[in-house]
Amino acid sequence: MIYTVTYNPSLDYYVQVNNIKSGVVNRTVSERLAVGGKGINVSLAVKELGEQTLALGFVAGFTGKYIREKVAELGLEHDFIDVNGQSRINVKIKSNTETDINGTGAALSANDVNKLVRKLKLLLKSGDWLVISGSVPAPLDCCAYSNLLKKLKNISGVNVVLDACGKLLTETLKYRPFLIKPNVYEMCEIFGLNAVPDIEGIFACARKLQAMGARNVIVSMGGSGAAMVTETSQSLYVRAARGQLVNSVGAGDSMIAGFIHEYNKSQNYFAALNYATAAGSACAFTKNLATREQIEYIESLML
Repeated sequence: MIYTVTYNPSLDYYVQVNNIKSGVVNRTVSERLAVGGKGINVSLAVKELGEQTLALGFVAGFTGKYIREKVAELGLEHDFIDVNGQSRINVKIKSNTETDINGTGAALSANDVNKLVRKLKLLLKSGDWLVISGSVPAPLDCCAYSNLLKKLKNISGVNVVLDACGKLLTETLKYRPFLIKPNVYEMCEIFGLNAVPDIEGIFACARKLQAMGARNVIVSMGGSGAAMVTETSQSLYVRAARGQLVNSVGAGDSMIAGFIHEYNKSQNYFAALNYATAAGSACAFTKNLATREQIEYIESLML
């Protein structure tokens, strides 16, 4: 089973504005609503690939009610915890460039997090996957995910995947997650780099993350592909397929879903990285998360 945890799910409001201008009234050309949150995206993507998944996390207020309803419409199994406040609304503006305005989210208490811990302790067993990804709402801090893993450390054999920024990610590495997936800019931020290094520099940074505790590290690089260092001492690189960027939201989450799906089948790191990169590219080339057919078509172009 693949369990995903989304501390800060959202209602995403996508708008297209031709030639957006600051300081004046702009009119939308198109608009749509979608459920967001990195863990939810991973669950939707692995479900599309035929895997069993359960989405966990926290929802609040009228936006949380909508998230529940929409996830149910999509046929995704979920077990969210109701909390105080309001689940966030994120505005995604497509114009000359892509601009995101992300909300803060509901206020989580220690008691809310303990409810999640109790659920996970009942659910998790050896061989399962636990994907923890995205931001955390106030008043939680950069230790939120490491505190969660500390409470779950006695559960053995679970493949933990982390996708988060900065200290929210690095604080978890002492618990030796199976996989982490920073993008190249997040990696540069972690190590205080002012410019993106070449591929050998990316491998070197990924190995530093391994030395800090991560077992396997994927560094996603958008249209430039993805690099990976593995616990079997492999350094792997896959080029991304060529295509027109339509929407980058969910591409990294699709990468994680694609990696888990292929790794479950083949236990082969290169095959899993290749499929993950195809999944990320396919997502970037469409308005929504990609279908299995779209992913496998993109993968065929990469062979």
